[in-house]
Amino acid sequence: MKTTLKNLAVKITAKLLQQPTIEQQLNDNNIQLSQSLPELTNIASPYFQLASDSNAATSERDDIVFITSRFRSGSTLLWNLFRKTPHCTAYYEPFNERQWFNKKMRGGNVDTTHRGVEDYWAEYDNLSALSQTYDEDWIRNALCMSKHSWDPQMKRYIEQMVEAAPGRPILQFNRIDFRLPWIKHHFPNAKILHLYRHPRDQWCSFLTDHQIMNKDDVMHTYQDAFYLDVWCRDLAKHYPVLDKRNTPHPYQRFYYLWKLSYLHGLAFSDLNLSFENLTTTPKQVITNVFDTLNMNTQDLDALVDVIKAPPPERWRKYADESWFALHENICEKNLSLMLKEQPITDQIQ
Repeated sequence: MKTTLKNLAVKITAKLLQQPTIEQQLNDNNIQLSQSLPELTNIASPYFQLASDSNAATSERDDIVFITSRFRSGSTLLWNLFRKTPHCTAYYEPFNERQWFNKKMRGGNVDTTHRGVEDYWAEYDNLSALSQTYDEDWIRNALCMSKHSWDPQMKRYIEQMVEAAPGRPILQFNRIDFRLPWIKHHFPNAKILHLYRHPRDQWCSFLTDHQIMNKDDVMHTYQDAFYLDVWCRDLAKHYPVLDKRNTPHPYQRFYYLWKLSYLHGLAFSDLNLSFENLTTTPKQVITNVFDTLNMNTQDLDALVDVIKAPPPERWRKYADESWFALHENICEKNLSLMLKEQPITDQIQ
């Protein structure tokens, strides 16, 4: 009965939206919203003197470090390396809905795959004031932000952590890859590190049950554990290939999201590094990272000891080369149709 009523409501709504007057109004609204605004600069007014803003100094600091990465790509390992580095205050996933600053919300569990991590929240223990600026909608809405996007509350939330850090503020995010233009605009002197992982291994880490979500059945058995569906719903407004109606196969949606995130990282970060290189040649990669950040490398050996490389190419246990290649080729062809194609000439650390 409920399904029948729902289908009837959808049909009535669809017919209503197709009425000429309503359709024309929607088209007019779209035209108005799609018009480009002129590039303006807010110069000083001859009639008004702006009061000094203490927060401006915070956002313009040159010691801030942002880590951007997708879920299950090794970002916890990179965060933990900074956590163990003297004179750094490393904040773990500030937008997380567990709200690390809230002792009642955050709980006490730690992912067992995060080796060497006993908690995520020690750096937040005296930051209960963050609850006044935190917005849980950040995990699911407006995931794509241009430099002109409006969210002063998000800016202030980040500034609060920067100001509270007794050492160099390191902020590790899994939810800013499509927001990097905004981050770069509002924190112009910060350094941005982009960490990425081989998509096939990352996909396998994404799945909570490989038997149920095996390569033959995953089209129908996929269960979202790391926000793939949540992200695709929001970002499909900008990238239609992420819409489940256009791309029903979950691995293809995952690959599109991975590739678009990767491209954003290349475009807006100061340093791009792969999880594979970090775990197989840690000394070289950490040295490069610290050099980029003008940090001392005297404790390098202690940090290298923290890293344990996982078995390589775990994806081969999930499916053979041809299965992955089939889906990836479809995605790459569509991405080339949607985006300006340009060969990547620089190999990343």
